[in-house]
Amino acid sequence: MSALERLAATIADRAGADPDSSWTAKLLAKGPEKCAEKFGEEAIEAVIEAVKGDADRLTSEAADVLYHLLVMCAARGVTLAQINAELTRREGTSGLAEKAARDV
Repeated sequence: MSALERLAATIADRAGADPDSSWTAKLLAKGPEKCAEKFGEEAIEAVIEAVKGDADRLTSEAADVLYHLLVMCAARGVTLAQINAELTRREGTSGLAEKAARDV
């Protein structure tokens, strides 16, 4: 099991925890909108570090982005397995072709 899979499992386990004892439970209790807001904040921080060029800081912020992405998805019932299935479906497809095939 990868670190990302373990993280997704931990998020799922903590979804029902007491929000006073778990940051994940606290975020999920605030609802999908708050989870999306927090994801956006973390994504912006990652962009800032990417522009600055500090690889260590970017690595840290990227980890935060992945965590908050999984929390946001969990808040809407989307699992890592579903995300993996979508990535698998896209394998071997040009990014340009995939974008062109999307509904606009």
